[in-house]
Amino acid sequence: MPNHPRGSFSIGAAARGSGVNIETIRFYERSGLLAAPPRTTGGHRVYDEAGVKRLNFVRRARELGFTLDQIRDLLALADEAETSCAEVAALASIQLGSVRGRLSDLARMEAVLSAMIDRCASGTVPDCPILETLFDSTD
Repeated sequence: MPNHPRGSFSIGAAARGSGVNIETIRFYERSGLLAAPPRTTGGHRVYDEAGVKRLNFVRRARELGFTLDQIRDLLALADEAETSCAEVAALASIQLGSVRGRLSDLARMEAVLSAMIDRCASGTVPDCPILETLFDSTD
C-alpha cells in the first residue's frame, strides 16, 4: 500500500479485513471502542494488525447482540493482563439472558403468525384474519 508501512492498513483495507464498514470504523473510533490510529503525512488513517483484530472482535460481539457498552466492558477486560474468565463469563451470561428473552419473544411471534396463516388458509373468510389480528390491540 502506498505510504503505509509494512503490516499496516488503510481504513479501506481494515474495513475489508474485518468485515466492518468504513463509516462504522469511524463511529467505533468516536465511541471509544477503537483508538484513533496514527495518520500518514497526508492525513490518512493507518491501522495495524492489532487494530484490525480489535475491529473483528467488535464486529463479532455486535453479531452476538452485545451492546456498545457491553463491548466496551469486554474490551476493557481483554486489555487487562489479569482478567479472570469469570468476569467475562458474567458479562456473557447477561447477554445470554437477553438472547433467551428474544428467542422466547420470537417463539410467541411464530405461534401468532402461524395461527393467523392457518385461519386464512381456506381463503374463504370475508375479512382477512391476518389483517384483523394486526389491527387488534390485544395480545
